[in-house]
Amino acid sequence: MQYYTILPPPDLAPFVKCFWVLEHEVSAEKPYFHKTLADGFPELVFHYKGRFDEIDRAGNAELSFIAGLTGPSSLYRRFRISEDFGIFGVYLYPFAVPALFGMPTIETVNEMPDLHSMLGKKGLELEEKIMLAENNQVRITIMCQFMRGCLTRNAQPEPAAFAMISQIIQSNGLTSVTELAQRNALSTRQFERKFKAFSGFSPKLFSRIIRFHAAMNAYGDKEKSLTEIAYEAGYYDQSHFIHDFKTFSGEHPGRYFSGNSEATEYRDV
Repeated sequence: MQYYTILPPPDLAPFVKCFWVLEHEVSAEKPYFHKTLADGFPELVFHYKGRFDEIDRAGNAELSFIAGLTGPSSLYRRFRISEDFGIFGVYLYPFAVPALFGMPTIETVNEMPDLHSMLGKKGLELEEKIMLAENNQVRITIMCQFMRGCLTRNAQPEPAAFAMISQIIQSNGLTSVTELAQRNALSTRQFERKFKAFSGFSPKLFSRIIRFHAAMNAYGDKEKSLTEIAYEAGYYDQSHFIHDFKTFSGEHPGRYFSGNSEATEYRDV
């Protein structure tokens, strides 16, 4: 398995956290299972080789898109593939959705629209270019050109919305929502409405998801106990940590940090 990330050029860094690539050789006799967890960040995903089935809670399988947007999510999902695959992704900041596509981020929450449904002819053209690209560096060049065109066409969201969401991200979800509203001279109701439009979630739920990811980032540190991970991520007790972890991942944190989760195999590369 091969997994790596690439930083965006400086002009796109306010909107793109990173590009990423995941490739793996898989046999039909031994399918590969992958779980995606709740995430406050949307991403563009292109399956340039192979195609996954999404498996629902009842065990039913349905083909996932070839190219599309995975919106900010409070859910976890499970996927399966029985052939070699290659995926190219663009990991976006939440406020990149209105900036790039001219739609409120909230419209994409827990959704996975394919590019054609979302962007029409432009989506199909982008999908074709990415699929036919000779390598991932070319894919990055194509995506950068596409996103620059989108930013030129679409009205830019308010800088204040960028700042409010960024502050919660940078604090790993530990910023006081009340203090953040006051700092931006907004009533709590105004703040929550504006925040939800650009992040997709209420400030409280977004903060919980960001804090959950702060805890996940301790994966691989064998020296830390679950209690230490919980406290360092800002959880006030172990039960609170376990509750949120199960809500956003579907499993106990002990399983995740043991390396036996379907959500961690790519991280062990």
